[in-house]
Formats: sequence, C-alpha cells, structure tokens
Amino acid sequence: MPIAEGIHYSLHTSDTNHRPPLILIHGAGGSLLSWHPYQRHLQGQTVYTLDLPGHGGSIGPGRTSIDEYADDVCRFMDITGVKSATVAGHSMGSAVALMLALKHPERVSALALVGGGAKLRVGPSILEAANNPATFESAVDMINTYSFHPDTPKEWLERSKQNMMQIDPAVLQGDFLACNQFDVIEQLPRLVHPTLILCGSMDVMTPPKFSRYLKDTLINSELHILKDAGHMVMLEQPDMVAGLLKQFMDTLPPLS
Repeated sequence: MPIAEGIHYSLHTSDTNHRPPLILIHGAGGSLLSWHPYQRHLQGQTVYTLDLPGHGGSIGPGRTSIDEYADDVCRFMDITGVKSATVAGHSMGSAVALMLALKHPERVSALALVGGGAKLRVGPSILEAANNPATFESAVDMINTYSFHPDTPKEWLERSKQNMMQIDPAVLQGDFLACNQFDVIEQLPRLVHPTLILCGSMDVMTPPKFSRYLKDTLINSELHILKDAGHMVMLEQPDMVAGLLKQFMDTLPPLS
C-alpha cells in the first residue's frame, strides 16, 4: 500500500465515480483495518482509508490533539490532490472529521460520523492503564470489552486485541488524551455539511445519546441507530454500514 505525507493508506478507485472521494479515518489505537473491506471498497466510490501517524503502517509519532490529526489529514489531501472529500470517521476519527470541517470547511463536501460525539471524555481508569506499560495489556482488554457487542465471537476479540497490542503504548495514551480534550459543542452549529450519523444501539463507549445530540445540533444531518451493535459497528454490521454509506454518498451532488 502507498504512503503519502508519512500516512500509509489503501486506495479503492472506481471508473463510475463522479462524486468527491470518501476518506475513512479510524479511531483511537486503531488502523485502516478498523474499517471492513465492504466499506474500504465501497461500490462505485473512490475511497482512501488512512492509518493516522503512529498507527498501522504510518511512520512518525502519534499526536496528542485532534487538531494535529486534522492537520495531518489536510496535508494528506494536499499531497494526493484531493481538493474536497466526504470525510468519515469512527470514534476519535469522527472528532478528526469534525475538526477538519470546522478548520477547513471548503475541503469537506460531507461528513459521516460513526460512534462519534461533540466531546469524547475518556474514563480515568483507561487513561491511567494505557499510560503504564505494565498495565497496557489490561487497558487493551478493557477497551475491547467496551467496544464490542456482548455476543461478539471470541476470535474477533482476540484478533482486535492482537492488532491493538502492536501499537506503541505512548501512541494509544496520546489518542486518549486527544479524545479527552476534544470538545466542539459550542462550534457545532457552524457546520452545514450534509452529515450521516451512525451508532450501534449497544455502544457503551459513545452511547446513542451522543449521536442523537449530533443529529439535534447539525442542521443537515440524518441519524441511523443500528440494532444489536456496539462501538465497532463497522465490523459487527459491515453490510449495513456499507449500504448506508453508499446510500448517503449517492445523494451527494457530482463533481463540477
């Protein structure tokens, strides 16, 4: 897979696409593998799926603020020639998408916010455990427990744990610090972009009330709460999430 501006990414292209591309941004401690292939290869769309700095195959350190991650994505768009895109983010990635739209509204044609919120407070127990190499594995176990539906197969949890254990503990700690400081409640009414909001009905990391607040505040938004899904709704109900993304993208105006 290619690297641009230090960011490792996958690219799916479509000869039939006539709309701005889709950029997928993962959450804290994640990678582009946090998005199911159904979403990374969305039918009829050009899709860039990113590893943020310090994650997956991307080089360099992680960041400690959402603002910095938004700047990274903007530079990635500059170097790859993407003038405007639909920016989709999961959890911390949704915060990055919102920040990018607030700082550079002309670079964002639409938003898709999955398991997101206008602020993302992190529990003290997770912050403390993630910062200590001796308790890092227990922090990963805690995050996995909170992120998936209770009936998730054990092999899914183990695969997710293995992926997250590969990240530098300092990067995961930085991600959670960035989330804990994030708060755009006062700025949210400025956004007028078409916005798709998705959330699992059993999400305990960012419960549905966070998504309902986004829907009530963003004037050009639609909300879908997916039954029997947790925080990792993209992996738990991949066909449903891909279908809703495709349906939403098909409503957007074509490139001029």
